[in-house]
Amino acid sequence: MSGWLGGLLAAFGFLTRIPVPAGAFARPGAQAHSLPWYPVVGAFIGLLLWGLACLLPAGAPMLVAAVVLVAWVALTGALHIDGLADSADAWVGGLGDRERTLAIMKDPRSGPAGVTAVVLVLLLKFAALATLLPDAGMALVLAPLLARATLTAAFLALPYVRANGIGTGLAGASRTACVVSLAMTAGACIVAGGMGSLALVTATLLFFAWRRACRRRLGGMTGDTCGALTELVETAVLVVLAFASIA
Repeated sequence: MSGWLGGLLAAFGFLTRIPVPAGAFARPGAQAHSLPWYPVVGAFIGLLLWGLACLLPAGAPMLVAAVVLVAWVALTGALHIDGLADSADAWVGGLGDRERTLAIMKDPRSGPAGVTAVVLVLLLKFAALATLLPDAGMALVLAPLLARATLTAAFLALPYVRANGIGTGLAGASRTACVVSLAMTAGACIVAGGMGSLALVTATLLFFAWRRACRRRLGGMTGDTCGALTELVETAVLVVLAFASIA
C-alpha cells in the first residue's frame, strides 16, 4: 500500500467510523501521512451529509436538520464532541493553571461545563441547519472541510504537549504536504464564491483565537483541544452562513 493511499485510509479510519483495512494503521508513519488528507475527509463527510439531506423531504426542515445532525455525530463517532466536553471542563476547572487543566482533560468523566458546551454546540448546529435548509449543501460541505483543515493547521502552528497522546504521531507530518493541502482548501473556498470566502474568514479567525488561548494556557495543544477546535469551527461556520442566508 503506497504512502499516500495509506495516509488517506488512515485519515478516514481515524476521523470517521467508515471501515478501512486494518493495514492502513500498521504501515510506519501512517498517522503522519494522514494529516494532509484531513480536509479531504472533511469534504467527504460534508458530501455524504448533503446527499442525505437531499434524500429527505424538503418540507420538514427541522426534522431534516435533526436527522442530518444525528448522522453527522454517528459518522464521526462523536470523536470531537468528547474533546469539546473535556476541554470545556478543563478550561473552567483549571482556573488558569496549566497542570490542573491538563489533569482535568485526562479525567474521562464530564462535568457541568462539558455537558453545557456539548448541548449548546449541538443546539446551534441544529438551529443553523434548520435555517439553511433546504439549500444547506454548500454549508454542509464547508463546515466539516474547514474544521478538519484547521486540525492540519494546528499541527503546523503549535507543539503537541501531551506525551504519548493520540496525536503524537501526527507531529511528524510533512509540513510541505500540509501547506499544500491548506492552500488547496483555501483556494477551493475562494472559488466557491461568497459563502466559501465567508466560511474561510470565519474559520481562520476562530483558529487564531483558539491558537492564542491554547498557547497562553498550555504552551501548546492536546487532542482534546483539537476536538474542541473542530466542533467550534463547524458550529461557527454553520451559524455565520445561516445568518448570512437571511440577511
